[in-house]
Amino acid sequence: MSKNTNKIIVVNGPNLNNLGKRNNNFYGKETLLDIENQMLENAKKHNCDVSFFQSNHEGAIVDFIQTLDKNELSGVIINAGALSQVGYSILDALLDLSPVKFIEIHISNVYTREEFRQKSVFAKFALGQICGLGTYGYLAAMNFFISKKYE
Repeated sequence: MSKNTNKIIVVNGPNLNNLGKRNNNFYGKETLLDIENQMLENAKKHNCDVSFFQSNHEGAIVDFIQTLDKNELSGVIINAGALSQVGYSILDALLDLSPVKFIEIHISNVYTREEFRQKSVFAKFALGQICGLGTYGYLAAMNFFISKKYE
């Protein structure tokens, strides 16, 4: 990983393309495009590059992660949605990017919801996990990578 790079990748899993239409009590009213636009604005302020990928299919997410060049990345932000509990192939792809770090995020506080949502295959290996901060979690993760305080 190049210490001079400021490239952050944001990966979103199943159903996140429906943000703004889903249960607003858990996910709010912002759309995925709203989140991406906020992140692009933040990236511009910090002279950073941010790219986005969303898929409802685990294999497509793995394929995308495998295209990334770890020498060009500051970090990966992942909201795997329901794949957080079962996405071992995604975890393997993220671990193959080492030494690049990733932060797992969830819009809702998964620990106050159904028990199955409280388990994550990513949590043990993630640099950190952000949940329950709404869509601000994306910016929080991004700003942490921008700060480079993890190096």
